[in-house]
Amino acid sequence: MHVTITNPNRVSSLENLKKQRSEYFNENKKNNSNSKSAPLIVNLNYSVHGDESSGSNASMLVAYYLAASNSAMVNQYLDEMVIIIDPSLNPDGLSRFALWANQHKGKNINKDPNNREHNQGWIRGRVNQYWFDLNRDWLLLQHPESQARIAEYQQWRPHVLTDHHEMGTNSSFFFQPGIPSRKNPLTPDKNVALTKQLATYHAKAFDEANKLYFTEEAFDDFYAGKGSTYPDLHGSIGILFEQASSRGHIQESINGDLDFPTTIKHQVMSSFSTLEGSLKSSDDLKSFQDEFKSSVKSLVKKADFDGYLLTEKNDKTRLNKLLALLSKHNIKSYALNSDTKVNGKKVIASNSVYVPLNQPQVRLIQSIFSTQTSFNDNTFYDVSSWNLAYAFNIQFEKVESARKLKLSNTPWQLPQNTAAKLDMNSAYSIAIDWHDFNAPALIYELLNNGIKVRAALKPFNANTIASINSNTTSGQSAKAFAAGTMLINAGLQQEGWQNKVNKALSKYPVSVSTIKSGLTSTGIDLGSRLMMPVTLPKVLMVGGIGANLYEVGEAWYMLDSHVGFSPTIINKSSLGYVNLSDYTHVVLTDGSYSKKMNH
Repeated sequence: MHVTITNPNRVSSLENLKKQRSEYFNENKKNNSNSKSAPLIVNLNYSVHGDESSGSNASMLVAYYLAASNSAMVNQYLDEMVIIIDPSLNPDGLSRFALWANQHKGKNINKDPNNREHNQGWIRGRVNQYWFDLNRDWLLLQHPESQARIAEYQQWRPHVLTDHHEMGTNSSFFFQPGIPSRKNPLTPDKNVALTKQLATYHAKAFDEANKLYFTEEAFDDFYAGKGSTYPDLHGSIGILFEQASSRGHIQESINGDLDFPTTIKHQVMSSFSTLEGSLKSSDDLKSFQDEFKSSVKSLVKKADFDGYLLTEKNDKTRLNKLLALLSKHNIKSYALNSDTKVNGKKVIASNSVYVPLNQPQVRLIQSIFSTQTSFNDNTFYDVSSWNLAYAFNIQFEKVESARKLKLSNTPWQLPQNTAAKLDMNSAYSIAIDWHDFNAPALIYELLNNGIKVRAALKPFNANTIASINSNTTSGQSAKAFAAGTMLINAGLQQEGWQNKVNKALSKYPVSVSTIKSGLTSTGIDLGSRLMMPVTLPKVLMVGGIGANLYEVGEAWYMLDSHVGFSPTIINKSSLGYVNLSDYTHVVLTDGSYSKKMNH
């Protein structure tokens, strides 16, 4: 949820302006959305970490002042800007932290840093649902908040985007630019110069109030998946603000007592210094976006390759998930129309997709497929990049020349699930390919609906009647099945099982084949003792102090969102009181599980 504030006379044309902005960048259409007379787009974002709550509280004051004030400066902001406010990037974490701070507040407020109010429990307000750090999700887009935010961002493509955070209590206030050598190499130098230009307005505001601050120290601006770097690779000026945190109502610091209202005030000050600096730098910001847009051709020409070839033979679901993610970032990919050779190797068209560099997102494409491991400054806050092909376990390689590739005329789109129902009337068994990302969710769905499933512990070859959701053609043929193949044997099922299987397949499309006989041509037979019965899992996961919060959350998210059940999560301190025989699996993520820690 966000708020858009501008001159009332412009409100009715906002959707049209947003469309023009999107077309200007992503479809290369000429329009006046970035002309000198067009409004400047400024996007103010607050508290992606929920326990850095001064930002979200400041957002309401900023919005109120812009809506209520009749000052000449505010009227100029409204006349010449569209101001987009995201008041709470992380509403779950903010609510969690507000509850924590308020439930530990007494009539007499305790400012001791050791007080429980200032030291949260294992699940902190920093994280979102599934205990995920949303400031690492601008690129990965696993959470609905991130998906909605990027969908809006890609349409508006603001000139300036702010990212309001908090840091250690004994610090002061930080604004970018940070350390000059620690920026993404694909970020234009002009971006840094404009960031420094805007910094003079932040400095002016804090100087006038005699407030401490620093800049060009600490904090890198490298990983494309963070709130202040993602915009830099899109022609926006992304600005990170870090306010010393009271982490509660008031806390002692080396600079004296730091109270919550003061932290809010500083976030308000930096919000308005951003608006002032952006307005006075309007022509420079618009010119920079024009330059950024026109630099695409020279960047493509400068590169020593034409694009990336992505290949996955067995798991089209996983490949499609990557391509869908690229699409959300307005990165176009294209299917191959025929088999070919690339870098001396045969490429099967049905297994491959091509991502050309020659498109508006050339900088982001190079960043997210980067394998660079050494830089001018090898010091990073946490990560240099996050290669999406590696993250999805998809083979990829650079294509030096794409001239021999015969590509589809239209960009890749997520295929609709139009799988035909599988005719099981004459089937002895249904074989399910375990390679597909959807296979675990499909098997869980089947088991949960009473379908009996067996797993092949060794490979085999069998004659099939038909296949669906597969690269093979329908019709009777011999087919090799790998160890791990799941089988639904007709003789073990109850009446109505065919409808249950087809219903599950419509929900989780996976490559399946019907087998006509239990006698195989090679390998184990379908009635072999090496066909292991599969049981419905009941999973216990250990969390609490000592277990890595992010790792536990990731495993929980995976099972809950991509398999179909939520594991039982207990605190490590309770492990000795649980009957482990009640569970089929116990998951221990990264962490310390020593006896000493239990005490």
